Amino acid sequence: MGGAMKNRKALLVGCGGISGGWLRAVPRVPGLSMVGFVDLDLARAKKRAEEFGWREAFIGARLEEALDKTRPDVVFDCTVPEARWSVAQTALAAGCHVFSEKPLADSMENARRICAAARAAGRIHAVMQNRRALVPIARFRRWIESGALGRLAQLDADFVLGAHFGGFRDRMRHVLLLDMSIHHFDMARYITGANAEWVWCREWNPPGSWYDHDAAAVAVFGMNDGSIFTYRGSWCGEGLNDSWQARWRAQGERGAAAWDGEEGLRAEVVAKTGSFRSEMTPLSPPEEYDAWRKDGHAGIIQYFFRCLEEGREPETVCHENLKSLAMVFAAIRSAAEHREVSLEDVLTER
Repeated sequence: MGGAMKNRKALLVGCGGISGGWLRAVPRVPGLSMVGFVDLDLARAKKRAEEFGWREAFIGARLEEALDKTRPDVVFDCTVPEARWSVAQTALAAGCHVFSEKPLADSMENARRICAAARAAGRIHAVMQNRRALVPIARFRRWIESGALGRLAQLDADFVLGAHFGGFRDRMRHVLLLDMSIHHFDMARYITGANAEWVWCREWNPPGSWYDHDAAAVAVFGMNDGSIFTYRGSWCGEGLNDSWQARWRAQGERGAAAWDGEEGLRAEVVAKTGSFRSEMTPLSPPEEYDAWRKDGHAGIIQYFFRCLEEGREPETVCHENLKSLAMVFAAIRSAAEHREVSLEDVLTER
Protein backbone atom coordinates (compact mmCIF):
# COMPACT_ATOMS: atom_id res chain seq x y z
CA MET A 1 0.00 0.00 0.00
CA GLY A 2 2.97 2.31 -0.42
CA GLY A 3 5.26 3.97 2.14
CA ALA A 4 4.67 5.17 5.67
CA MET A 5 1.51 7.13 6.28
CA LYS A 6 1.45 10.51 7.93
CA ASN A 7 0.04 10.92 11.43
CA ARG A 8 -3.73 11.38 11.54
CA LYS A 9 -6.18 12.38 14.30
CA ALA A 10 -9.64 10.86 14.50
CA LEU A 11 -12.74 11.80 16.47
CA LEU A 12 -15.34 9.12 17.17
CA VAL A 13 -19.01 10.11 17.22
CA GLY A 14 -21.36 7.46 18.57
CA CYS A 15 -19.87 5.12 21.19
CA GLY A 16 -22.31 2.23 21.03
CA GLY A 17 -21.56 -1.41 20.30
CA ILE A 18 -20.73 -0.96 16.62
CA SER A 19 -17.83 1.37 17.47
CA GLY A 20 -15.90 -1.51 19.02
CA GLY A 21 -14.89 -2.90 15.64
CA TRP A 22 -13.45 0.46 14.67
CA LEU A 23 -11.59 0.99 17.94
CA ARG A 24 -10.08 -2.49 17.96
CA ALA A 25 -8.59 -1.68 14.55
CA VAL A 26 -7.05 1.69 15.49
CA PRO A 27 -3.84 0.31 17.09
CA ARG A 28 -3.11 -1.56 13.85
CA VAL A 29 -3.29 1.63 11.74
CA PRO A 30 0.15 3.32 11.79
CA GLY A 31 0.09 6.98 12.80
CA LEU A 32 -3.58 7.05 13.80
CA SER A 33 -4.62 8.42 17.20
CA MET A 34 -8.03 8.98 18.77
CA VAL A 35 -8.38 12.54 20.06
CA GLY A 36 -12.01 12.52 21.14
CA PHE A 37 -15.13 10.51 21.92
CA VAL A 38 -18.60 12.01 21.48
CA ASP A 39 -21.88 10.51 22.65
CA LEU A 40 -25.12 11.84 24.10
CA ASP A 41 -24.37 9.48 26.99
CA LEU A 42 -21.14 10.89 28.46
CA ALA A 43 -20.60 7.84 30.63
CA ARG A 44 -20.65 5.62 27.56
CA ALA A 45 -18.15 7.88 25.75
CA LYS A 46 -15.83 7.85 28.75
CA LYS A 47 -16.11 4.08 29.10
CA ARG A 48 -15.17 3.58 25.44
CA ALA A 49 -12.14 5.86 25.77
CA GLU A 50 -10.91 4.06 28.87
CA GLU A 51 -11.64 0.61 27.49
CA PHE A 52 -9.39 1.20 24.50
CA GLY A 53 -6.65 3.12 26.28
CA TRP A 54 -7.41 6.70 25.18
CA ARG A 55 -7.79 8.18 28.67
CA GLU A 56 -6.41 11.60 27.66
CA ALA A 57 -8.87 12.03 24.81
CA PHE A 58 -11.63 14.66 24.86
CA ILE A 59 -15.01 13.40 26.12
CA GLY A 60 -18.14 15.31 25.18
CA ALA A 61 -21.78 15.26 24.15
CA ARG A 62 -21.64 18.02 21.50
CA LEU A 63 -19.90 17.43 18.17
CA GLU A 64 -19.30 21.14 17.58
CA GLU A 65 -17.39 21.50 20.86
CA ALA A 66 -15.38 18.33 20.21
CA LEU A 67 -14.36 19.54 16.76
CA ASP A 68 -13.25 22.88 18.17
CA LYS A 69 -11.26 21.29 21.00
CA THR A 70 -9.58 18.47 19.07
CA ARG A 71 -9.24 19.65 15.42
CA PRO A 72 -9.33 16.12 13.96
CA ASP A 73 -8.47 15.13 10.40
CA VAL A 74 -11.37 12.71 10.19
CA VAL A 75 -14.61 11.98 12.00
CA PHE A 76 -15.59 8.34 12.47
CA ASP A 77 -19.41 8.35 12.41
CA CYS A 78 -20.83 5.40 14.35
CA THR A 79 -24.13 7.06 15.20
CA VAL A 80 -27.60 5.78 14.35
CA PRO A 81 -28.61 6.32 10.68
CA GLU A 82 -31.04 9.10 11.62
CA ALA A 83 -28.10 11.19 12.87
CA ARG A 84 -25.80 10.68 9.86
CA TRP A 85 -26.80 13.79 7.94
CA SER A 86 -26.36 16.06 10.95
CA VAL A 87 -22.96 14.58 11.82
CA ALA A 88 -21.72 14.75 8.24
CA GLN A 89 -22.91 18.31 7.73
CA THR A 90 -21.19 19.52 10.90
CA ALA A 91 -17.94 17.61 10.36
CA LEU A 92 -17.57 18.52 6.69
CA ALA A 93 -18.25 22.19 7.42
CA ALA A 94 -15.41 22.07 9.97
CA GLY A 95 -13.03 20.84 7.26
CA CYS A 96 -12.94 17.18 8.31
CA HIS A 97 -13.17 14.08 6.20
CA VAL A 98 -15.83 11.59 7.34
CA PHE A 99 -15.72 7.80 7.46
CA SER A 100 -19.16 6.46 8.36
CA GLU A 101 -20.80 3.23 9.41
CA LYS A 102 -23.35 1.79 7.01
CA PRO A 103 -25.88 2.77 5.84
CA LEU A 104 -24.88 6.10 4.35
CA ALA A 105 -28.10 7.71 5.63
CA ASP A 106 -31.64 6.98 6.75
CA SER A 107 -33.16 8.22 3.48
CA MET A 108 -32.15 8.89 -0.11
CA GLU A 109 -32.78 12.60 0.43
CA ASN A 110 -30.32 12.77 3.32
CA ALA A 111 -27.82 10.60 1.45
CA ARG A 112 -27.87 13.04 -1.47
CA ARG A 113 -27.45 15.94 0.95
CA ILE A 114 -24.37 14.29 2.43
CA CYS A 115 -22.87 13.82 -1.04
CA ALA A 116 -23.55 17.47 -1.93
CA ALA A 117 -22.02 18.69 1.34
CA ALA A 118 -18.86 16.62 0.79
CA ARG A 119 -18.53 17.97 -2.74
CA ALA A 120 -19.02 21.56 -1.57
CA ALA A 121 -16.47 21.14 1.23
CA GLY A 122 -13.90 19.44 -0.98
CA ARG A 123 -13.66 16.58 1.52
CA ILE A 124 -14.10 12.82 1.34
CA HIS A 125 -17.08 11.09 2.90
CA ALA A 126 -16.94 7.30 2.64
CA VAL A 127 -18.87 4.36 4.09
CA MET A 128 -17.53 1.35 6.01
CA GLN A 129 -18.72 -1.51 3.79
CA ASN A 130 -16.47 -3.97 5.58
CA ARG A 131 -17.51 -7.03 3.55
CA ARG A 132 -15.29 -5.68 0.78
CA ALA A 133 -12.31 -6.36 3.06
CA LEU A 134 -12.51 -10.13 2.66
CA VAL A 135 -9.96 -12.11 0.67
CA PRO A 136 -12.54 -14.70 -0.53
CA ILE A 137 -14.86 -12.07 -2.02
CA ALA A 138 -11.93 -10.51 -3.87
CA ARG A 139 -10.96 -13.89 -5.29
CA PHE A 140 -14.57 -14.70 -6.20
CA ARG A 141 -14.87 -11.37 -8.03
CA ARG A 142 -11.63 -12.09 -9.87
CA TRP A 143 -13.10 -15.23 -11.44
CA ILE A 144 -15.84 -13.08 -12.98
CA GLU A 145 -13.62 -10.11 -13.80
CA SER A 146 -11.06 -12.33 -15.56
CA GLY A 147 -13.61 -13.66 -18.02
CA ALA A 148 -12.85 -17.25 -17.03
CA LEU A 149 -16.60 -18.01 -16.75
CA GLY A 150 -17.49 -16.13 -19.90
CA ARG A 151 -20.00 -13.32 -19.84
CA LEU A 152 -21.91 -13.18 -16.55
CA ALA A 153 -25.55 -14.23 -16.85
CA GLN A 154 -26.74 -14.41 -13.25
CA LEU A 155 -25.53 -13.80 -9.71
CA ASP A 156 -27.48 -15.37 -6.82
CA ALA A 157 -27.22 -14.65 -3.08
CA ASP A 158 -28.98 -16.63 -0.35
CA PHE A 159 -29.00 -15.44 3.24
CA VAL A 160 -30.97 -17.15 6.00
CA LEU A 161 -30.06 -16.60 9.64
CA GLY A 162 -32.05 -16.85 12.86
CA ALA A 163 -30.88 -13.57 14.39
CA HIS A 164 -32.27 -13.05 17.90
CA PHE A 165 -31.09 -9.50 18.54
CA GLY A 166 -33.72 -8.24 20.93
CA GLY A 167 -33.99 -4.48 21.28
CA PHE A 168 -34.80 -1.98 18.53
CA ARG A 169 -34.36 -4.39 15.60
CA ASP A 170 -37.30 -6.48 16.79
CA ARG A 171 -39.54 -3.41 16.38
CA MET A 172 -37.94 -2.07 13.17
CA ARG A 173 -39.73 -1.82 9.81
CA HIS A 174 -37.90 -3.37 6.83
CA VAL A 175 -35.37 -4.75 9.31
CA LEU A 176 -33.66 -7.12 6.87
CA LEU A 177 -33.49 -4.78 3.89
CA LEU A 178 -32.50 -1.67 5.85
CA ASP A 179 -30.12 -3.13 8.41
CA MET A 180 -28.48 -6.08 6.66
CA SER A 181 -29.20 -6.27 2.93
CA ILE A 182 -27.21 -3.09 2.31
CA HIS A 183 -24.14 -5.32 2.83
CA HIS A 184 -25.30 -7.94 0.35
CA PHE A 185 -26.43 -5.40 -2.24
CA ASP A 186 -23.10 -3.58 -2.01
CA MET A 187 -21.31 -6.93 -2.31
CA ALA A 188 -23.27 -7.67 -5.49
CA ARG A 189 -22.10 -4.37 -6.99
CA TYR A 190 -18.52 -5.14 -6.03
CA ILE A 191 -18.61 -8.73 -7.33
CA THR A 192 -20.15 -7.84 -10.69
CA GLY A 193 -18.64 -4.39 -11.17
CA ALA A 194 -22.13 -3.37 -12.31
CA ASN A 195 -24.99 -1.20 -11.04
CA ALA A 196 -28.67 -2.06 -10.72
CA GLU A 197 -31.17 -0.59 -13.17
CA TRP A 198 -34.46 -2.02 -11.86
CA VAL A 199 -35.81 -4.22 -9.07
CA TRP A 200 -38.81 -6.36 -8.25
CA CYS A 201 -39.13 -7.20 -4.55
CA ARG A 202 -41.48 -8.74 -2.00
CA GLU A 203 -41.23 -8.61 1.81
CA TRP A 204 -43.06 -10.75 4.36
CA ASN A 205 -42.92 -11.88 7.97
CA PRO A 206 -42.63 -15.69 8.13
CA PRO A 207 -44.57 -17.88 10.58
CA GLY A 208 -42.85 -18.01 13.94
CA SER A 209 -41.13 -14.67 13.41
CA TRP A 210 -40.07 -12.78 16.54
CA TYR A 211 -40.01 -9.49 14.62
CA ASP A 212 -42.94 -7.05 14.57
CA HIS A 213 -42.61 -6.38 10.84
CA ASP A 214 -41.35 -8.03 7.65
CA ALA A 215 -38.05 -9.82 8.27
CA ALA A 216 -37.73 -11.73 4.99
CA ALA A 217 -37.49 -10.65 1.37
CA VAL A 218 -36.89 -11.86 -2.14
CA ALA A 219 -35.64 -9.48 -4.82
CA VAL A 220 -34.61 -9.61 -8.48
CA PHE A 221 -32.36 -6.85 -9.84
CA GLY A 222 -31.54 -6.10 -13.46
CA MET A 223 -27.92 -4.96 -13.69
CA ASN A 224 -26.47 -2.61 -16.30
CA ASP A 225 -24.11 -5.29 -17.63
CA GLY A 226 -27.14 -7.31 -18.74
CA SER A 227 -26.94 -9.81 -15.87
CA ILE A 228 -29.59 -10.60 -13.26
CA PHE A 229 -28.92 -10.52 -9.51
CA THR A 230 -31.32 -12.53 -7.36
CA TYR A 231 -31.53 -12.23 -3.59
CA ARG A 232 -33.34 -14.35 -1.02
CA GLY A 233 -32.98 -13.32 2.60
CA SER A 234 -34.44 -13.91 6.04
CA TRP A 235 -33.43 -12.87 9.53
CA CYS A 236 -35.81 -15.28 11.23
CA GLY A 237 -34.87 -18.61 9.68
CA GLU A 238 -34.11 -21.28 12.27
CA GLY A 239 -31.77 -24.07 11.18
CA LEU A 240 -29.16 -24.51 8.43
CA ASN A 241 -28.08 -20.90 8.84
CA ASP A 242 -25.90 -19.25 6.22
CA SER A 243 -22.78 -17.16 6.71
CA TRP A 244 -23.29 -13.48 7.54
CA GLN A 245 -21.80 -12.89 4.09
CA ALA A 246 -24.54 -15.04 2.44
CA ARG A 247 -24.01 -17.88 -0.06
CA TRP A 248 -23.17 -16.85 -3.64
CA ARG A 249 -23.32 -18.44 -7.09
CA ALA A 250 -22.20 -16.82 -10.33
CA GLN A 251 -23.35 -18.32 -13.64
CA GLY A 252 -21.42 -17.42 -16.75
CA GLU A 253 -21.84 -18.55 -20.32
CA ARG A 254 -18.97 -21.07 -20.04
CA GLY A 255 -19.07 -22.06 -16.37
CA ALA A 256 -20.05 -21.26 -12.78
CA ALA A 257 -18.44 -20.24 -9.49
CA ALA A 258 -19.68 -20.58 -5.93
CA TRP A 259 -18.66 -19.01 -2.62
CA ASP A 260 -20.07 -20.18 0.71
CA GLY A 261 -19.50 -16.79 2.37
CA GLU A 262 -16.54 -18.10 4.36
CA GLU A 263 -13.42 -19.75 2.92
CA GLY A 264 -15.13 -22.15 0.50
CA LEU A 265 -14.61 -21.26 -3.17
CA ARG A 266 -15.14 -23.51 -6.18
CA ALA A 267 -15.64 -23.09 -9.90
CA GLU A 268 -15.73 -25.14 -13.07
CA VAL A 269 -15.80 -24.36 -16.77
CA VAL A 270 -16.65 -26.28 -19.92
CA ALA A 271 -13.84 -28.54 -21.11
CA LYS A 272 -15.74 -30.40 -23.84
CA THR A 273 -19.23 -30.19 -25.35
CA GLY A 274 -21.21 -32.64 -27.44
CA SER A 275 -22.91 -34.80 -24.82
CA PHE A 276 -26.19 -34.13 -22.98
CA ARG A 277 -24.12 -32.52 -20.24
CA SER A 278 -20.82 -30.87 -21.06
CA GLU A 279 -17.63 -32.16 -19.51
CA MET A 280 -16.33 -29.69 -16.93
CA THR A 281 -12.93 -28.88 -15.50
CA PRO A 282 -12.36 -27.26 -12.09
CA LEU A 283 -10.68 -23.87 -11.69
CA SER A 284 -8.33 -22.90 -8.89
CA PRO A 285 -9.30 -19.73 -7.00
CA PRO A 286 -7.37 -16.69 -8.20
CA GLU A 287 -4.64 -15.50 -5.87
CA GLU A 288 -4.73 -11.82 -6.84
CA TYR A 289 -6.28 -9.38 -4.38
CA ASP A 290 -5.49 -6.00 -2.83
CA ALA A 291 -3.36 -6.39 0.30
CA TRP A 292 -5.68 -4.25 2.45
CA ARG A 293 -8.58 -6.65 1.96
CA LYS A 294 -7.02 -9.22 4.32
CA ASP A 295 -7.04 -7.02 7.42
CA GLY A 296 -10.69 -6.21 8.12
CA HIS A 297 -11.48 -2.83 9.62
CA ALA A 298 -7.79 -1.98 10.02
CA GLY A 299 -7.15 -2.64 6.35
CA ILE A 300 -10.11 -0.52 5.24
CA ILE A 301 -9.12 2.36 7.50
CA GLN A 302 -5.54 2.26 6.20
CA TYR A 303 -6.90 2.16 2.66
CA PHE A 304 -9.12 5.19 3.40
CA PHE A 305 -6.14 7.25 4.63
CA ARG A 306 -3.95 6.08 1.75
CA CYS A 307 -6.58 7.32 -0.69
CA LEU A 308 -6.59 10.70 1.07
CA GLU A 309 -2.81 10.96 0.76
CA GLU A 310 -2.83 9.95 -2.90
CA GLY A 311 -5.70 12.27 -3.80
CA ARG A 312 -8.04 9.52 -5.00
CA GLU A 313 -11.47 8.38 -3.93
CA PRO A 314 -12.07 5.20 -1.89
CA GLU A 315 -14.29 2.52 -3.42
CA THR A 316 -17.12 3.41 -1.06
CA VAL A 317 -16.98 7.19 -1.38
CA CYS A 318 -20.47 8.53 -0.67
CA HIS A 319 -21.58 9.19 -4.25
CA GLU A 320 -20.63 5.63 -5.24
CA ASN A 321 -22.16 4.06 -2.14
CA LEU A 322 -25.35 5.97 -2.93
CA LYS A 323 -25.91 3.36 -5.68
CA SER A 324 -25.89 0.55 -3.08
CA LEU A 325 -28.26 2.44 -0.78
CA ALA A 326 -30.59 3.08 -3.72
CA MET A 327 -30.93 -0.68 -4.17
CA VAL A 328 -32.29 -0.89 -0.60
CA PHE A 329 -34.84 1.89 -0.99
CA ALA A 330 -35.87 0.75 -4.47
CA ALA A 331 -36.50 -2.74 -3.09
CA ILE A 332 -38.59 -1.30 -0.26
CA ARG A 333 -40.61 0.79 -2.70
CA SER A 334 -41.15 -2.21 -4.99
CA ALA A 335 -42.42 -4.31 -2.09
CA ALA A 336 -44.76 -1.54 -0.90
CA GLU A 337 -46.14 -0.72 -4.36
CA HIS A 338 -46.15 -4.26 -5.82
CA ARG A 339 -44.37 -3.24 -8.98
CA GLU A 340 -41.00 -3.10 -10.69
CA VAL A 341 -39.09 0.02 -9.66
CA SER A 342 -36.45 1.93 -11.62
CA LEU A 343 -33.23 2.66 -9.72
CA GLU A 344 -32.89 5.91 -11.63
CA ASP A 345 -36.23 7.03 -10.23
CA VAL A 346 -35.05 6.32 -6.69
CA LEU A 347 -31.68 7.98 -7.23
CA THR A 348 -33.39 11.15 -8.49
CA GLU A 349 -36.56 10.77 -6.35
CA ARG A 350 -39.01 10.69 -9.23
